[in-house]
Amino acid sequence: MGFLDKMRNRFKMGKGRAKEKTGRATGDPYLETKGEAERASGGARQVTEQVKDAGKNVRKTFKP
Repeated sequence: MGFLDKMRNRFKMGKGRAKEKTGRATGDPYLETKGEAERASGGARQVTEQVKDAGKNVRKTFKP
């Protein structure tokens, strides 16, 4: 499920970036702010997935 979560997070970051740019281009501060929040949310989730992967690698390293 990790790969699908990572792809979902990347998609969310891209969608947020698109909303942010669209809001900036049209002068809509609400859309721009919503895009920033969505991009940040996707980025935070992506970091969480990376931490999970690092934990799994540590467990594999020290497993007898």
